[in-house]
Amino acid sequence: MPKPDPKVLLRHAGNYLKAHPEEIARALRGALGLRVGVPIDALRYLARELGGGRRAPKDVVIEAAPPGLRLALTVDAMGTPLRASFAVYAEELDVRADAIQVGLRIADLKIDVLGDQSSPIAGLLGSGAIDLSKPGNLVSFLPRRPAALIDAKDDKFTLDLLKIPALGRNRTVARALRICAPVLGVRALKTKDDHLDVHLKAIPSGIAAAIAAARSGV
Repeated sequence: MPKPDPKVLLRHAGNYLKAHPEEIARALRGALGLRVGVPIDALRYLARELGGGRRAPKDVVIEAAPPGLRLALTVDAMGTPLRASFAVYAEELDVRADAIQVGLRIADLKIDVLGDQSSPIAGLLGSGAIDLSKPGNLVSFLPRRPAALIDAKDDKFTLDLLKIPALGRNRTVARALRICAPVLGVRALKTKDDHLDVHLKAIPSGIAAAIAAARSGV
């Protein structure tokens, strides 16, 4: 998987803010309400930048479907290209110094076979043997389980984002979590106005631990 150049990311972020100065005021209002808003355009950009791997999803489309997101993408399953679309909702969030766990619910899954209609996966989909209302059970058909996926059952998926090597091995991310996790929790993850808003909650009892982590410098 290609790794975006931080300098390129900063340049794109600067260009985006120049084109959308209203984002600065929105960010300030959000900070006052313990809310961090990420433009969905940023997620689209990252999907394009990280989509160059051979097994990575292709032609990713991301749209707001409040309070969740709607995605469409092309994936390879058992050698057959499939076009999948679905809505995803964040229902559980647990951010700690050693884990960033997100519980997701997938709804309205639709799959179209783009390749050989006589392939095994096409036969399973056409026969109704695969229950699209329980997408978690489709993980067994993936040629390679995503690193972040720690559980999948029925319509629920549980991810630990620190299982992604680029995040889990990043010292800056690790230090930021040690400092921030004791004093800031995540209440909800919702979409609004083409933004993905992270709603935070303050944890005053963790101030001492955060100060100790900041002083450690590790």
